[in-house]
Amino acid sequence: MLEIEQVGRLVEGRVVVVGDLMLDHYVFGQVDRVSPEAPVPVLHVGGERWTLGGAANVAANILALGGQADLIGVVGDDADGARLAGLLDTPHGAATAHLVKVAGRQTALKTRYLSGQQQMIRVDREDCGPLTAQQEDAVVEAVARTLADGGVLVVSDYGKGLFGDRVLQAIFEVAKRKGATTIVDPKRRDLSAYRGADFITPNRKELALSTGLPCESDAEAQAAADAAFAVSGAAVLLTRSEKGMSLFRDGVDPVHLATAARSVFDVSGAGDTVVAAVSLGLASGLRVEAAMRLANAAAGVVVAKHGTAVATPGELVEELRGPAQRTESVAGLLPLKGMSDLRADWARQGLTVGFTNGCFDLVHPGHVSLLKQAAEQCDRLIVALNTDASVSRLKGPKRPIQPLEARARVIAAIKGVDAVVAFDEETPLSLIETLRPDVLIKGADYTEEAVVGGDVVKAGGGRVYLANLVDGQSTTAIAARAGG
Repeated sequence: MLEIEQVGRLVEGRVVVVGDLMLDHYVFGQVDRVSPEAPVPVLHVGGERWTLGGAANVAANILALGGQADLIGVVGDDADGARLAGLLDTPHGAATAHLVKVAGRQTALKTRYLSGQQQMIRVDREDCGPLTAQQEDAVVEAVARTLADGGVLVVSDYGKGLFGDRVLQAIFEVAKRKGATTIVDPKRRDLSAYRGADFITPNRKELALSTGLPCESDAEAQAAADAAFAVSGAAVLLTRSEKGMSLFRDGVDPVHLATAARSVFDVSGAGDTVVAAVSLGLASGLRVEAAMRLANAAAGVVVAKHGTAVATPGELVEELRGPAQRTESVAGLLPLKGMSDLRADWARQGLTVGFTNGCFDLVHPGHVSLLKQAAEQCDRLIVALNTDASVSRLKGPKRPIQPLEARARVIAAIKGVDAVVAFDEETPLSLIETLRPDVLIKGADYTEEAVVGGDVVKAGGGRVYLANLVDGQSTTAIAARAGG
C-alpha cells in the first residue's frame, strides 16, 4: 500500500510551529461519596500527569510521527512554563524550543479532574492579554531565523494572545519571502486575518461560526469553504468529526475522506494531530492529498486514546493496514511481544495502564461490570485470558466452553478494553512481572493481599483495586443450567 510506504518518508520532514503554548494537567481519582459540606462529589486523588497542549502538542505529534520540529511561543516565567519546557524533550525526540519568557504572565494551564474516565470539571489558568511590541518582535524574529527557504510553517492559533494582527501579517510576510507553505489552525471568526496562509484547518463548528453557513452535507461544506476562501484566500482542510475530512481548493474538485476512527474515546488534540501530520507530510515532499490521507489515519489513532495523545509511525501503519491485516495472532489477541511493545509505548505517553485477568468463558453481567470498573481506573486496560489448557487445569476437562480465540474476540469487543493477551500458567504472575501495570484489578471476593501480582505492582508504585461484584453471576452456574 502506497500510504504505508509514505509513512517512512516522514522522518525527512522538519516543521516550524508557532503558536499558543499550553500545559494539560490531568488529575485522576475515584468518587465514592458526596461532600457533607456541599452537594458536590469528593474526588479521592490517585494520580496525575502533565502533557503538552496547544501548539506544543502539534510539535509533540510531529516528533511522534518521526519528524523534527522547531517550536516558537510564549510562556510565563513560572513553574508551569518550566514544566512545559521540560516536556518538550519527549520520548520520541526533543523539539527545538524558541520560547519567549514573559515575567508575570501565567503559562496557560488546563487542569482536568476525572473520576475513572469521566471528566468532572476543567479548570483553566491563563493570561490572554496582548504582547508588547518588543515581545511580538521576538516571536517574529524567531520565525524568520528558524524557517528555512521552501519550508513548512504551522500557525497554531488558540486565541490566547500571541497572534495580534501585527504578528500574523509579519510572519505571513516572512513565509512568503522564503517561499514556505503556511498552514493555520484558526480560532478567529474573522478568517480575513489569515490572508496570506496557504491552508486553514477549521473543524466543522469553527467553519460554520466563521461563515454563518451550515457545514453538514458535502454541498453545504463546499459552500462554506468557498465563503472562507473568498475572505482568506486559503485552501480549506475541514475536519468533519464522524464524517471524516474534506479538502477544498479554488478551482479544484474537493477531496473527501471517510473517518478512519474505529472507536472514539476522546477527541482532545485530534485537530493538532491532523495539522501535525499534514504539515509533516508536506515537509517530507508528499502531495497534499497523500498528506491528508496520513492525517486522517493518524486522527483515527488518537481519538481511540484517552486525553491528549499522539500517533506513532507503527500505529499509523497498523491503522492504514486495516482490520484484516493487523498484527494480532488471532482477532483481538496480541502476542506477548506485541503486548510488551504496546505497554512500553503507553508508558512513553505517560498513560496509566490497568490489568485484569480471568477465564471469561461465558461472558455475563458480572464480567461486564468488572471490566467497566477496571476501565474506569486507568487510561488503558489490558485483559489477560487463561489459555484453553490453563482453563482445563483450573476448571476441569469440560472447560472451557468457548475456545481462546472466541473468548478473545468477545472480550476485545467490550468497550473500555484496549488489549487482550493470553497466559498458559495457572496465574498471570509472569505476565504481570513482564508488563508491570500501574493498576491491578480483581473482584471484591479477593483481599488485596491475596491478589496474585499485587506485591509486584505496589513495589513499582502502582496499586490494587477490588471491583464490586454482581450477585448471582457465574459461568459455572450458567453452564449447569444449560446442562453443560
